[in-house]
Amino acid sequence: MRRSKIMLALSAVAIPAAAVYFSYENNRLTISDYVFESKKVPESFDGFRIVHISDLHNKSFGENNARLLELIEARNPDIIVISGDLVDSRHTDKEVALDFLRVASKIAPTFYTTGNHEGRFPEDEMREFLKDAEGTGAVVLTHDTVTLTIGDEKINLCGLADSLLSKGNLMRLMENTGDALTLLISHRPQYGKLYAKCGADLTFSGHAHGGQMRIGGFSLISPDQGFFPKYTEGIHYFGESATVISRGLGNSLIPVRINNPPEVVVVELKRA
Repeated sequence: MRRSKIMLALSAVAIPAAAVYFSYENNRLTISDYVFESKKVPESFDGFRIVHISDLHNKSFGENNARLLELIEARNPDIIVISGDLVDSRHTDKEVALDFLRVASKIAPTFYTTGNHEGRFPEDEMREFLKDAEGTGAVVLTHDTVTLTIGDEKINLCGLADSLLSKGNLMRLMENTGDALTLLISHRPQYGKLYAKCGADLTFSGHAHGGQMRIGGFSLISPDQGFFPKYTEGIHYFGESATVISRGLGNSLIPVRINNPPEVVVVELKRA
């Protein structure tokens, strides 16, 4: 009887404590700063700052995502890139995504490429959503390349929708980028070698949610990569090319994060 009472008392403490911890881990925003150095970075782009957002999944950090947007603005980005899954196909709230894009595009030019969750929309619904996304002022890149110019120097920015991801599409997307530094937005991080082989110098990816739960520095599980995945966060090099991976901001099928807080990534380009 006494043991049962002790167990009940411990449960009464442990359950609320766990709830507070999970809420804290799911809502505290962190920033990860990286430098990508290359001889291909033009002088005018030395110090060019890119904020990378991924996997929002309808989540709001404060009213109308005020906390998240204030953090982004404070980093003074030259551009913002979004590598997919702004919405969640299981409980879609498109207005959260559109409101975020509307404000983000006023902070800095914003470039958005869709992930696997947007790819689950029916074709007509996808077409309508992308039209609304472009109406916010953001640039939607599905199989497109834009040129970013400072003075008379330029770099390329490519975006490939997750639903179009293939080696053939990647090759066609980047076949006319020439010798200029080429950035790529593509949702899935495990294809870093392929992105490099097809001509991307620096790729922005998400999808892995940081491995969802991180124990002793190891990621536990990730979509596509299964248990103990390799590509879940950080910057990974493939020769002189690199893929930078966001741990993401929201959750999907697994509703909690452990030792894996939501992340905003900042990458600064440096001329070698």
